[in-house]
Amino acid sequence: MPEVLQAGSRFAPLPQGAEPTPGLPAPGLEWRRSHGLVPYERAVAAMEARVQALHEGQGSELVWLLQHPPLLTAGTSADPADLLDPGRLPVYRSGRGGKFTYHGPGQRVVYAVLDLRRRRQDLRWYVHTLEEWMIRTLADFGIRGERRDGRIGIWVVMRDGSERKIGAIGVRVRRWIAYHGLALNVAPELGHFQAIVPCGIADFGVTSLAELGVAASLAEVDGALAHRFGHLLAAAG
Repeated sequence: MPEVLQAGSRFAPLPQGAEPTPGLPAPGLEWRRSHGLVPYERAVAAMEARVQALHEGQGSELVWLLQHPPLLTAGTSADPADLLDPGRLPVYRSGRGGKFTYHGPGQRVVYAVLDLRRRRQDLRWYVHTLEEWMIRTLADFGIRGERRDGRIGIWVVMRDGSERKIGAIGVRVRRWIAYHGLALNVAPELGHFQAIVPCGIADFGVTSLAELGVAASLAEVDGALAHRFGHLLAAAG
């Protein structure tokens, strides 16, 4: 299983193609959107560099919206038995919490490098707020996202009464700087999830906005994410 590359520079720039998105009501925070597929190693290196800069009192917080090429990541509690098809996709170890998850085109990955000292030094509160961010974003598209006890992430009830996961969360906190973040299934290739037991939960499947009949573009989802962020996490203090 390949290891994630380390940051080459403490103040490494974001990969080429990551452009600022204007209009977010959050002073001191950089909001970025990458239009191409960002290699996982480069994204991790950029986040690590931003975390270090914030610890040293330099730079700004970051919310980065991107897509990865098809790949799997293993969180700190990943069980090797949950990797069902080891040769199907590249697998990367990740410093985030959680188990195995899939990333790929059509999935909006949001990496949030946020200083919780400016908000609330409470990891449970932070995870709950990330969940709420996805719930409110989904509501803007007429989808009811819900929490479930013992199952992190956001779930929807299908027409047949079954439950499927539409959004995943995995975070890491270093001296109260949070990074990594969430992944919302807009229109990914759902078949790729068959390579793993997603998030270690074998009894439930995954879904997406597209499968639920919502033909939302990534740009439309990004707009909703930006709007809801402003209500939940933009203000410090």
